[in-house]
Amino acid sequence: MSSRTAAGTVREALAEIAKALGHEHRVELIEQLAQGPRSVEALAERVGLSLANASQHLQQLRRAGLVSTQRDGKRVVYRLADAVEKDIVSLLGALRGVAEHAVASMERIVATYLRARDELEPVAAEELLARLRGGDVVILDVRPEDEYGLGHLPGALNIPLRQLEQRLSELPRRREIVAYCRGPYCVLSFEAVAELRGRGFKVRRFEAGFPEWKAAGLPVEAAA
Repeated sequence: MSSRTAAGTVREALAEIAKALGHEHRVELIEQLAQGPRSVEALAERVGLSLANASQHLQQLRRAGLVSTQRDGKRVVYRLADAVEKDIVSLLGALRGVAEHAVASMERIVATYLRARDELEPVAAEELLARLRGGDVVILDVRPEDEYGLGHLPGALNIPLRQLEQRLSELPRRREIVAYCRGPYCVLSFEAVAELRGRGFKVRRFEAGFPEWKAAGLPVEAAA
């Protein structure tokens, strides 16, 4: 094999991964699976697709080696492929960074929507881990209950965003709250922070999300 052929093979492999991620539904499916294994039915419902459409997208991700499957009775359960799970989470993070600076619509969303809801510096993972160990922070997980059940930060209190207004009494007024959800641009945590600050709570946002925390090898908990 010549050096030119080898280089071409590498580029072809990269293009195959890019093609597999080249649809917003497949990116959303990856984001869901980054939190834990899910059945086809659960994924289709969460992403808002028909079962057939979700299956087609998942098969394309499987052919690219990004996801794997296993049988659970009559159900087919998908998960990120073990060999590439951490790399996929890192790849999504890199894509978000590029998009923020290269895609005009992404720039507008970040500037006019997300930053309007949270202009404070978010909490980094190292700081959050240290504060967790010191017991001086309340961790708020604003994802839906089923996502929380797949795994969450240690000791995190789960109050899905849609329930936040009705459950404010569960949150402390004198301790800082750190909210998180699915990732650095997850709208749920931005909305939660804006809502709580407007009601006088001391709250900041975790700079990443559960998938990034998990991929970094930091401690996680799962529902019993």
